[in-house]
Amino acid sequence: MLNVLVTIQAIFRERNFVTHKITLPTLVLCLLPNLMFGQSKKEFSSIFNGRDLTGWKGDSTYWRVENGILVGEVTPATLLKRNSFIINQNTMPYNFELKLEYRVSAKGNSGINYRSMLVEGEPYALKGYQADIDGEDNWSGQNYEERGREFLALRGQEVLVKSKEEIVLTASLGSKDSLQKFIHKEDWNEYHLIVIGNNMKHYINGILMSDVTDQDAMHRTFNGYLGVQVHVGPPMKIEYRNFRVKKR
Repeated sequence: MLNVLVTIQAIFRERNFVTHKITLPTLVLCLLPNLMFGQSKKEFSSIFNGRDLTGWKGDSTYWRVENGILVGEVTPATLLKRNSFIINQNTMPYNFELKLEYRVSAKGNSGINYRSMLVEGEPYALKGYQADIDGEDNWSGQNYEERGREFLALRGQEVLVKSKEEIVLTASLGSKDSLQKFIHKEDWNEYHLIVIGNNMKHYINGILMSDVTDQDAMHRTFNGYLGVQVHVGPPMKIEYRNFRVKKR
């Protein structure tokens, strides 16, 4: 019973409820779903087993598993004519957090697509929101819409997207260069996405890099696929590990 009361208190603190007129039986009934399912809802679950590509679909020319790491590599012999994704086949929660670690080569270009749609007639192609990654210190952390409205928020921007033509800067999170200093060059970094409703926050190594609130009802999306990318351009290598998702 003590554990239940502690849980109730925590939920009320989190939600800012006023409790002085609510009896304990009523309170327990109201919060029963939270008490029954709150723990599992708040736990991160792995979506990559580190052994093989079970649950993922991509072009084996570019994607492999090596020493527990998902590796995407473009060589001089396999240069791309268009971006290619490896796509997780599971349904993502409506609201979620994603944590993963990545390491990108100096000339590498990649990204984490989410709430994205398959592109008809093109294998391993996605259209949608992207948490950008690059090795040349230009784009990592920004919110870029692949095959869509393109740049929604650059690194260091908090924005309100009113339409395809109108994106309003609402706050600065820091300069592009000052935020880049928190990103480890050709080493492991942690990406953390918090996606709730029409708001998308991109963190790298615990630092908020971009924040988008999308009010563009014509173009925004609330569900879709998760995938990661190898990009058109010079030979490159991107490595991912420890994919974890939590329902919000």
